Amino acid sequence: MIRLIFSLLFLFSIQFTNAQSIDIPSKKWGVSFGNSTNFTGLRLNFRDNIFEKINGINLTVWRPRDPVTGSVNGLAIGLPITGAGNLKGIAIGAGVMAEKSIYGINIGVLGSGSGQDMKGINIAGLGMGSGAEMAGINLGGLGLGTGRDLKGFSFGGLGIGAGESISGITFAGLGVGSGNEIKGLTFGGLGVGAGSNIKGITAALLGVGSGENIVGLTVAGLGIGAGDSLKGINIAIIGVGAPNLVGLNIAAAVGGEDVTCLALAPAYFKIEDGGIFKGLSVSVFNYVRGENRGINIGVFNYAVSNKGLQIGILNYVKSNPKGLRILPLFNADFSK
Repeated sequence: MIRLIFSLLFLFSIQFTNAQSIDIPSKKWGVSFGNSTNFTGLRLNFRDNIFEKINGINLTVWRPRDPVTGSVNGLAIGLPITGAGNLKGIAIGAGVMAEKSIYGINIGVLGSGSGQDMKGINIAGLGMGSGAEMAGINLGGLGLGTGRDLKGFSFGGLGIGAGESISGITFAGLGVGSGNEIKGLTFGGLGVGAGSNIKGITAALLGVGSGENIVGLTVAGLGIGAGDSLKGINIAIIGVGAPNLVGLNIAAAVGGEDVTCLALAPAYFKIEDGGIFKGLSVSVFNYVRGENRGINIGVFNYAVSNKGLQIGILNYVKSNPKGLRILPLFNADFSK
């Protein structure tokens, strides 16, 4: 039966290549064999060539000829490849492609792609991509990417990328990256990165980084960093750092410039030159190269200026009088 269908499709495609077809019982509806232009019903064609609109079931064998035009509304099946200018409804094939957009349920056994939007349930065995927005449930066996925004639930076996923003629930075996912002629940097997902000719950086995701000709960195997600020709960094995830190920060080393937080840094805690610390830091070495307005607890505590309290084996405050700069057990502000 399958061989018979293929044979019929091939013969009709050779005979009717210029928008010609055999249509039963009408040229507008019923069953069509060949390259009908506007049709409602069941249409069978080896390879589409400049059609306008098909409503119903469109069964093809190969990708459309260029230029790719027309819309299929309903069920598009490719044995192995299906495509059109726009696909709306259900599209199934080893490969699924649209010159413009895909809306509905899109299943590409190997891959699928659209020049513009892809919205709905999108599943591809290997990879999937869209030139504009991808939204809905997006599953790419190896990876998926979009030129603009990615929204919804997205899973990429290796990686996920968006030219602009990612929002929703996002998982990738290796990494997740966006040119702009990431919002929601995000997990990257190795890393997560955003050009501007990351907001929500974010985790990665190696690192998480953003060009501007990270807000929420962030967990990374090695390090977390932001170009501007980290706000919320940040946990890493090696290091956490940003010019501005607010919240709870836990890592072997924690550092920033203007910091208001609880910092648990077993190895090293640092405030950059001219910075201000407010809160509580616990570390072997608390190195405040600016003003300490909080509490430092450690083996050795250093501060250029101290309006708070140092508790440790040795405590040094540069702004104190000479005899009171370095003290055991604790140090405070004795400059006046």
